[in-house]
Amino acid sequence: MSARFLAWKLRDIRAHLIEYQLLLPIGAVGALVWANVAHASYERFAHAAHFFVNDIAMVFFFGIAAKEVVEATTPGGALSSWRQASLPVVAATGGMAGPALIYVGLAFWLDRTDLLRGWAIPCATDIAFSYLAARAIFDAKHAAIPFLLLLAIADDALGLVILAVFYPVGIVRLVDFAVILGMAFGAAWWLRRRRTLSFWPYIAVPGIISWIALFRGGLHPALALVPIMPFLPHAARDAGLFVDIEPAPRDALNQFEHWWTIPVQIILFFFGLVNAGVPLTSMGTGTWIVLIALLVGKPVGIGLFTLGAVAAGLRVPEGVRWREMLVVGVAAGIGFTVALFFCTAAFRPGARLDEAKMGALLSFGAAILTIVTAMVLRVGRFGKVATSSSHHVHHREHRER
Repeated sequence: MSARFLAWKLRDIRAHLIEYQLLLPIGAVGALVWANVAHASYERFAHAAHFFVNDIAMVFFFGIAAKEVVEATTPGGALSSWRQASLPVVAATGGMAGPALIYVGLAFWLDRTDLLRGWAIPCATDIAFSYLAARAIFDAKHAAIPFLLLLAIADDALGLVILAVFYPVGIVRLVDFAVILGMAFGAAWWLRRRRTLSFWPYIAVPGIISWIALFRGGLHPALALVPIMPFLPHAARDAGLFVDIEPAPRDALNQFEHWWTIPVQIILFFFGLVNAGVPLTSMGTGTWIVLIALLVGKPVGIGLFTLGAVAAGLRVPEGVRWREMLVVGVAAGIGFTVALFFCTAAFRPGARLDEAKMGALLSFGAAILTIVTAMVLRVGRFGKVATSSSHHVHHREHRER
């Protein structure tokens, strides 16, 4: 095997790991194995790395999530007008309300009120894995794909608000937070006014000040770049989803995403490694509450809120019928990354945290459930197969006559 072929193969493997978001599940699997083989050494590692990974490195993951929200809400963006944003936002609200209500209801019914603090865990939708599950069913041009992405972006935006408001990490000092964050805004505004085109100064000055504001204010510092991203210079209009622009945009917002895409995947590997290590024996009531809330609450909440929105006069995208909507709702039930993060924000280390984490990890099974649902309902690629088979049978019967 030549060195050139080996180098090409390694680049190909790396491209697949990044494209299919595989570093996170690899880290999660590694954590599960480590925690169940050598639990004491894993706990020492996770405790030592937790602050750096969850409170510092994950800043850039949420920065990219905020970047998607900023672009989608710019003029011409997919969520820029009331008419464009209404249905995905309504669907996302249903996709959060449904799981939260089921979670709270089950916690009361099963007399586990100690789990109530985790109500937001099943509200999460993992954009990357939900998208990959949907792409296994629909082609990229199908209207269900952009609808799912817009729903997930709206879900992310609402999730960031929930994380900031309901999950403080210490004593909340609103005055300190407001004063220091005001300094961050001032620095970001000054950089924008000076037409600073590189994203680095925005991270180095207002980004760090924002992190200090959140940390000092008792809020989650991983959100530090969220209020700063709108200040980064970006295109006056967004071309929209799935529109390839040549040459590629060189504005600070897009350069931020381009530069941090691979590092964020590595960060997610370590996030999985640090947070997903739970004993397999830790499955319990909390696990099933999280899992049921995600798998049932997401499609039910999205479906009911969408039906209500349609009855009120909003229109679903052409080509998205109730069957496609159900498949989208099931795909949105993959909580995984963000659900895992909410687990660590909601509970301290212990049995409750481990139970909730197992539920978040098992929500990856919604990918399989999405494909099964599509097969049963004959949606997307499975609808084409059914139509094609029916056509061949009809053609053969016609020839036999």
